[in-house]
Amino acid sequence: MKTKTKRNLILLLIAALICAALFLLQHRLTRTLFNDTFVNGNTAGNLYNGGLFCESDGLIFFSNPADNHKLYSMTVSGADVKKLCDDTVSYINADSHYIYYVRDNASDDSSFSFLKWNNNSLCRIKRTSGKVTVLDNDPSLYASLVGNDIFYIHYDTSEASTLYKVHIDGTQKQQVSTQPYFTCCANGSTLYYNGLKDDHNIYQYDTQTNSSTLLYEGNCWQPVVDGTTAYFLDCENSYALTKVDLSTQEKTVLVDKQIDCFNVYGTVIYYQTNDTEHPALCRIMTDGTGEEEIASGNYTGISVTSTYTYYYPFGDDTTCLRTPTTGTPAPASFVPVAD
Repeated sequence: MKTKTKRNLILLLIAALICAALFLLQHRLTRTLFNDTFVNGNTAGNLYNGGLFCESDGLIFFSNPADNHKLYSMTVSGADVKKLCDDTVSYINADSHYIYYVRDNASDDSSFSFLKWNNNSLCRIKRTSGKVTVLDNDPSLYASLVGNDIFYIHYDTSEASTLYKVHIDGTQKQQVSTQPYFTCCANGSTLYYNGLKDDHNIYQYDTQTNSSTLLYEGNCWQPVVDGTTAYFLDCENSYALTKVDLSTQEKTVLVDKQIDCFNVYGTVIYYQTNDTEHPALCRIMTDGTGEEEIASGNYTGISVTSTYTYYYPFGDDTTCLRTPTTGTPAPASFVPVAD
C-alpha cells in the first residue's frame, strides 16, 4: 500500500513538473520582449514614403512588389529573400525582436495602398516570422516606433483621423492629439513634426514628458531633423527642398524646384522633381553639392537603405527599381524572388 501511494505521489509530482514546464514555455513564447532603450523603428524619409523598406541589424524588411506587397526579408545586398507572412504591408518598423507594420489586406494591386485611407490594422510579428499580433484593429497610418510605443495616425468614425500611441504589447492605447500629426521623424525619445491646423511650424515632441516645443517658424512640410539641421519642403517657395540650421535659424534652399517627395539618408538626399517638361528622380548632398539626375520620369515611394535606394514609377506599384545609394548611379529593376 505504501509503495502504491509513493508511486502515485511521484506520478503527481512528474505531472506537476510537466505542467509547470509547459506553462513556462507558453509564457516565454507569448510574452512581449520590451526594448531597454528608445530605439527607433525606421528612418523618417522611408516612413514619409510609405515605409516600404526598413533596414535593421543587417536585414532589410520590405513590402514585396512581386507578391502583392507581402512582408519579406533579405540581406542588405538583396540575397536570402524570405517570406515572413501573408499580410500586405506598409509603414514597416523593426527593433531587435519584432517587425511592426500596417496591414492592408483590403487593397488592390493597381495602386499604392499607403496613398489611400483604406489600411485596416496595426500589427506586430517576430523578426523570424510566426503568429501575427494585432496592436490596433482600427485603420492606421504612418506608424513610428519609439522605444516601447508605436505612434500612428488612427481612424475611427467618431473622430476621424487623430494621433494615437499604443504599447508594443497592444496595451495602453490612447489618443495623443486630436490632430493627425505625421510622427515619422524620431530621434531617441523625441519626435519631430510640422503643424497642420493653425500653422506649419516645426515642433519637437518629448514622448517622456508629453510636451511640445517650437523649433522653427515657417511654412514647412515633412521635416527631417538631423542634429541641429532640419530638412523640409518649403510651402511658401513652391515646395522647394530646403534646410534650416535650428541653432541659428538660417534657412538655405538646396533645390529651387517644386519637389514631390524626398528622402534624407546620412549626407545624401534623394528627391523627385515636379516638372512638366522634364521630371526626374535626383540626388544631392546635404551641403548642396553634387546634384545629379538618377532617372528621368515621375517616381514615388523613395526608400533608402545603406546599400540601395528603391523607388517606383508613379502609378505603378508592381514595378520597383533600385540604384546604389552612393557612388555611380545604376538604375535597375528589383525583382525579389524567395529562395
